[in-house]
Amino acid sequence: MRHLSFIVGLGAMVCASTAHAAAPDVSTAADTVFTNGFIYTVDAKNSIAQAVAIKNGKILYVGSSAGAKRYAGTQTQKIDLHGTMLMPGVVDGHMHPMSGGERLLSCSLKYMPLTKQEFSDRIKACQADPAVPKRKNWLLVTSWFQEAMRPKGTILDKTILDEIDNKNPIVVYSSFGHSALLNTPALEAAHITASTKSEPGGEIIHDANGQPTGLLEDTALNLIFAAQPAASDEQKVAAARAALAALRAQGVTSFLDALAPEVDIKAFSTLQQNGELTARAHFAPLITPEMGPDVKKSVDYVKGLATRYDQGRITQQPTLTVRHAKMFMDGVISAPALTGILTLPYRVNKGTTDHPDWQPGSSTGPAPYFPVPVLSKLLQGLVQAGIDPHMHADGDGAVRIALDAVEATRKALPQSDFRPGLEHDELVAPADLPRFKQLGAIPVMSFQWGKRAPDTTGQTADALGEDRSNAMEPAYQLEKAGTRIAYGSDWPVDPLNEWFALQVGITRQNTPDAEPQYRDRLGNMPGLSRASVLRAITMNSAYELRQDTVTGSVEQGKIADLIVLDRNITTVPVNEIGQTKVLLTMVGGKVVYSRGDFLPETP
Repeated sequence: MRHLSFIVGLGAMVCASTAHAAAPDVSTAADTVFTNGFIYTVDAKNSIAQAVAIKNGKILYVGSSAGAKRYAGTQTQKIDLHGTMLMPGVVDGHMHPMSGGERLLSCSLKYMPLTKQEFSDRIKACQADPAVPKRKNWLLVTSWFQEAMRPKGTILDKTILDEIDNKNPIVVYSSFGHSALLNTPALEAAHITASTKSEPGGEIIHDANGQPTGLLEDTALNLIFAAQPAASDEQKVAAARAALAALRAQGVTSFLDALAPEVDIKAFSTLQQNGELTARAHFAPLITPEMGPDVKKSVDYVKGLATRYDQGRITQQPTLTVRHAKMFMDGVISAPALTGILTLPYRVNKGTTDHPDWQPGSSTGPAPYFPVPVLSKLLQGLVQAGIDPHMHADGDGAVRIALDAVEATRKALPQSDFRPGLEHDELVAPADLPRFKQLGAIPVMSFQWGKRAPDTTGQTADALGEDRSNAMEPAYQLEKAGTRIAYGSDWPVDPLNEWFALQVGITRQNTPDAEPQYRDRLGNMPGLSRASVLRAITMNSAYELRQDTVTGSVEQGKIADLIVLDRNITTVPVNEIGQTKVLLTMVGGKVVYSRGDFLPETP
């Protein structure tokens, strides 16, 4: 049902703009005019309009179709929307586009639930396919949904990969990006033995004899990152190009790359110089736990990248910015990893597989990656340098560490207007819910995780217990506490589908064709409203990225980052929102994607 504010806004807009106007002169004639649409503005009142006029990449007029006539000159491109929905472009406040592009071009397990045999067969097919790119003799496999292995509780080790190839390295990366499975040649290439130690925040899994099983967790992955052949500059540019194609088809007009090494920034910079950048690109270079205590070195690293690549203020033409820094507070709360930091211990099975008895254990997860004193000093250094912190915090213990450091930074720098992002926030302790608003911290939520699935039920639920499982993905509680919620897909941790994410944010349910055990709602918490998820994915994420004064809503004077959809997602049945298709994407007044419904199809 349409919100009352939509109807009130529509009436106000139409009544204010129906007067007859003379034909425009050259100075007022728009480049493009959209008319007869359902224009969802995401302004302060969620107003609805019928028409938008655009000139020089900016919005010249928002109002009624009759009122838009005064801006339609002989050279104006006129597009009749025939009632179709137009809204601001998607601002994705947390993703990994280079990894996403590389996965589009690589061997992928496609996030599918697999048996051991299916896992093996798919990798064998990639190994034999000459079209699958290899890095020298290495096969890199992506999008392994480790938590969904069948049957439940299946744990893999290096032997399954050694049976495929025991001479050439194979590395299989989990979709979450926090785990990897290596065969023996890959372990040898990374010099991982029984005595190898991981850096803080990671783990090398060992068998009963003390030998590495092939599984690496979190920062231990740095060992294989350092060993595997790097992608060439050409491969990086190709991956960035593939990512941008996927983004514009989803209606993404701005994004934050939340783990950006220089080689990735350079690839997008190359595309920008060639006129191929079709989204506003923000980058957050990684500061590791080892770097953290050296505040000057950490700040200089980010500032150095900013000096080389940041292109200044946001303009109509999409550009690059480097004004964020990424830090990991913990890993993930999902089983089997359980590397998220909690305030209370994980539960452990003190019974048997057939007769489980889950009781509180002794582990609250790994030691803090950034202890509060270290993190507080680091944040202060970053903030003084004009860099906004962007912190991965999955468990409620990690969230508290991040909030404590933000609080210390606010006290130390009371005049600063920094905008700290805390991404994921899959668990937040009740006492910490109001602190987000109090401290001006922005939870960057991945709405698609708020459903029943292998990573939120089963072993994960057993390890967390009923109360914490019911409290997972607390977007509703955060909003109720007055918090501004932003959105980040975390692509390619999940397939890129911004509209399914919005649907789950509202329903907290999986698709009707999901396996029976995953069809019910997740927990007992309400979902968000349609207006809330739409604001999160536009204005609130634009605020996170400091471009809310120029994008994020359809308002006069703002840059024309707009998308046209194949359905009105404010009125269609909620379980149809996830099937939404973008018909047209415009960035800075330029159409960068079209399916051919209103304008010719883009190549």
